[in-house]
Amino acid sequence: MSVNMIATNKMARRDYEITDTVEAGIMLRGSEVKSLRESKIQISDAYARFESGELFVIGLHISRYSRAGTHAPVDPERKRKLLLHRYELDRLNSKVNIERVQLVPMALYFKDSRVKLELGIGKGRKTVDKRQLIAKRDADREARRELSDRTRR
Repeated sequence: MSVNMIATNKMARRDYEITDTVEAGIMLRGSEVKSLRESKIQISDAYARFESGELFVIGLHISRYSRAGTHAPVDPERKRKLLLHRYELDRLNSKVNIERVQLVPMALYFKDSRVKLELGIGKGRKTVDKRQLIAKRDADREARRELSDRTRR
């Protein structure tokens, strides 16, 4: 099973406290898949939302394919349906409604020639939490650096 990464949302782990992830298929048109092969995508502003019992990803920008014709233009910002089993949709919908969590796209990748979207389930972090996370990460980095310096000597 080969996995070919297309795009990742590096800011998601900083802005959200991710507790779980789910892999979902995504409905695309042919020229969009070709555009993904060229890595013409922006995932950082995207989010997932339930509408009438189905899950859609909104704000996922897939640019036009460079060699696409003009006979069937595709809106780069259109909402795209995510493909999950009914029990997974029901479980996620209950989590969103009861626990007040968000569904954040974490990564987009090819898995055996199919496009998959990894959704992170988590709560948004406040600015203070983000600062504490950055400070903790910097302190850990400094401690590792000191340990490595001492072992060299």
